[in-house]
Amino acid sequence: MTINVEQSKKALLWLCIAHFACDVYTGFLNPIMPFIAAKLGFSMAVAAVLISISHICSSMLQPIFGFFADNILKRFFVFWGLLLVSIFIPLTPNAPNIPLLLLFMILGSLGGSFFHPQATGFTNIFSSNCDCSENMGKFISLGSAGFAFGPLIAALITQVLGLGMISWTSIMGLTLAAMMFIFVPKLSLTEKKPEHKEFLKSFREILSNRQIDLLMVVSMMKSLITNSCCILLPFLWKGMGYQPFYIGFALFLFVFAGAIGSFVSPKLEKILGSKSVIYISMCATFPMIIAFALTYKLHPILSMLIFALTGFTTMLAQPVVIVWAQKTLPKYRSITAGFINGFCWGVVALCMSFLGAIAQKIGIMPVLVTLSIIPAISSYFVKNLKEGN
Repeated sequence: MTINVEQSKKALLWLCIAHFACDVYTGFLNPIMPFIAAKLGFSMAVAAVLISISHICSSMLQPIFGFFADNILKRFFVFWGLLLVSIFIPLTPNAPNIPLLLLFMILGSLGGSFFHPQATGFTNIFSSNCDCSENMGKFISLGSAGFAFGPLIAALITQVLGLGMISWTSIMGLTLAAMMFIFVPKLSLTEKKPEHKEFLKSFREILSNRQIDLLMVVSMMKSLITNSCCILLPFLWKGMGYQPFYIGFALFLFVFAGAIGSFVSPKLEKILGSKSVIYISMCATFPMIIAFALTYKLHPILSMLIFALTGFTTMLAQPVVIVWAQKTLPKYRSITAGFINGFCWGVVALCMSFLGAIAQKIGIMPVLVTLSIIPAISSYFVKNLKEGN
């Protein structure tokens, strides 16, 4: 049995839709966390720790699941990943105490960690007869769009119906998991088994590749800004008296603009080249965060536009970096995606609990402005990337 073009297109469509749904749930936590914190009575620093643990579970384990996904080539991870994230993340607002809240967050986050590396690897596989960069751009942009709509949906339900009603959104994920099971082919019947059976050998080969290491630095810089903005700014806005929907809408603008950036990224790459797209993404953050800091109190509408533009430029390099990594080591499609799109986020998440404590002491904006300088400085290393892999 071989996969024809029509099957590939159908599989890519459902992978993209499932990515949207998975990241909708992932986007729930940031805007409602200040209100969960108020309900259970814990501080911003504790919330940052909880979200950091959640991000670690959803990110740092992705290379490990990517290794198994590349070897078994079955739909196990995309199917069960979507089930876990769609069941447990919506349960978090109903947690009666911090231990249960953390348990729900961990189980839901593990679902995201299951889903992403295999789904990204499948996108590469099913693009064999198509433009891989274009399909990856669509896949990433729909995930980013889901992460954008997540805060909006969660905030709207919270403000209109109450926190407890978010659990009903699980129906969407369960339905889509069933559709994935029907329409995504069983690759174990159609693909040659991969050769990288040795876990440590595979990881050593990936991590010793200088190109991959540089791409991981780029990904970490991107996630540093994204995580910092999405975790810390909801507490800033809540402290200013804004309602849940306003906070959710602000995060929606940020991430949805990032989804547009991911969508246009492959087209911009063809015009400017891969390195130029990465340079723009890394260097533009600092002036935009400065502009946001100068406007968020007196000119909130203008600051929202600047915030959205920050999301656009920050996410601009994501598809370029993932495809570049997969082309560098094509036999490790899912594992490299796990490192670039997951592990790097997890490394940054380790820092967020520390940054949350600092922000509580000295203020959120000083922390964000300082962090925004780091990607611009780190862009110096982009010159060492080699194109044409």
